[in-house]
Amino acid sequence: MKDMPSAQLGTARAVVESGLDALERDRTIDRIWARDHTVWQPDPREVSNRLGWLDVAGRMATDVSRFTGLAGDARAAGLRRALLLGMGGSSLAPELFRATFGVAPGFLDLAVVDTTDPAALLGLAGAADPATTLWVVASKSGGTVETLSQMKTFHRLACEALGRDEAGTHFVAITDPGSTLARQARDAGFRATVLGDPDVGGRFSALSPFGLVPAALLGMDLDRLLGRAVDMAARCGAEVPVRENPAAVLGTALAELALAGRDKLTLVVSPALDRGFGDWVEQLVAESTGKHGKGILPVVGEPLGPPEVYGSDRVFVHLELRGDDAHEAALATLAAAGHPVIVLVVDDAYDLGGQMFLWELATAVIGARLGLNPFDQPDVEAAKVAARRVVAAFTERGALPPEEPALRDGALSVFGRVEGGTLHDALGAFLGGIAPPGYVAVQAFLEPTEATGRALRQLQVLLRDRLRVAVTVGFGPRFLHSTGQLHKGDAGHGRFLQLTADDPHDVSIPDDLGSTASTLSFGVLKAAQARGDREALAGAGRRIVDVHLGADVAAGIERLLATIRGCT
Repeated sequence: MKDMPSAQLGTARAVVESGLDALERDRTIDRIWARDHTVWQPDPREVSNRLGWLDVAGRMATDVSRFTGLAGDARAAGLRRALLLGMGGSSLAPELFRATFGVAPGFLDLAVVDTTDPAALLGLAGAADPATTLWVVASKSGGTVETLSQMKTFHRLACEALGRDEAGTHFVAITDPGSTLARQARDAGFRATVLGDPDVGGRFSALSPFGLVPAALLGMDLDRLLGRAVDMAARCGAEVPVRENPAAVLGTALAELALAGRDKLTLVVSPALDRGFGDWVEQLVAESTGKHGKGILPVVGEPLGPPEVYGSDRVFVHLELRGDDAHEAALATLAAAGHPVIVLVVDDAYDLGGQMFLWELATAVIGARLGLNPFDQPDVEAAKVAARRVVAAFTERGALPPEEPALRDGALSVFGRVEGGTLHDALGAFLGGIAPPGYVAVQAFLEPTEATGRALRQLQVLLRDRLRVAVTVGFGPRFLHSTGQLHKGDAGHGRFLQLTADDPHDVSIPDDLGSTASTLSFGVLKAAQARGDREALAGAGRRIVDVHLGADVAAGIERLLATIRGCT
């Protein structure tokens, strides 16, 4: 990326200029580079030990040969496919790399497993030949419940096919020093354990081993990727004037626009760069800024519409591959209608390394301008605690706690506080009266198939066009590691439409690595996570309903679409 962000800000330009003046006066960029925790809060906890991302790209240059060597060894051993088991910051960069760069000839194809849906896991297990598969278990804490559950399940599969001694050589762990996962990997004879930097938080870890080991398996040029990040870091250095510093400009613009009411960051990405970049930015920005009654809500994957379907809470950021004009006309129309539009131009896909650093530093600047710590996630635990209660009840009773729906309408059931006796009445009351800065979050605890994704995108556009508000879509439980913090920590303008369905099949989770005993299944875990998040949102005063679609997901979503068309 050679150009500064270009922006058409309209009447908002004055507030952004004022913010840049304040950034310069407070020496914010200098102090960030000096690792001064008072940029964000008086207490150094969860700040001073979270700033390793500032120079991780330069430090990783000395580890490139180790990561490429690991990939070479895996290829020499006949491994041809990798399944990365991870959530949030451990999965989104690898997913972006696979979607954008593909697989170099002779290297390992890679798929990301970030679900607890039994059908999805059965499909992945059936498609994986254990003899040629490498499982990459990625968790900074080493205690991520979804990731460890996946690890135990796939390790059992490998043991059954290859024997216990051979199975370990088909696993690699990426984790922080001293974690439970590091110990388990050692005891189980994993092929390798790669340790991360504990001073780099999960959502800031793309340019650390959590992103680079999967990139090496795909055959990406790590030196080139890291070089672009180092170049961007130099362009955003402490000595660079604020108005010539891309991260200072981007972060200040987004923060000041949010403070002025434009807190819906709508990401528009050139088709060649894939939507995965939006998903990565979504977690970084939402989890970093959505707390203490504040927050910037990223809107990802939304097809652009005419100006009249957008409220006054939008700002559009376009990641443009130089020469690609696919979105140019639509964005020009939006800018002419008064919506702020910011354009970031990149020369090729490897400039994503620079973009990653740019957005990380910009997010740190946003935190400073909003007066919050961008490196913690104080509201994430609420949903986990509630889910653990459901799991504990299942373990004690052998069944999930019974729950009666508020209403039944054909094959669909609705849970939560609802008004009316039909689906039409309940949705009409739930969605009625919403206006910017309100938004709708569709939370789909469903099998993440392409067909379901397309249907949910239809739902997103329908709700946006009818209600004129921002609408986001996320598959559960992965969104819990991305936008889940913001949903509970922001100003409370969201309405949450949770979608669940029957699981025709289930997959048991071994109690321990190498064990055949099981007291829990993925179907139960997924149901507990959905209930836990519903409980946590309701406890935070958010409006939420759960529409259970029954056994036929496609028919259930179509019924939902038809009902919304009739009541909005």
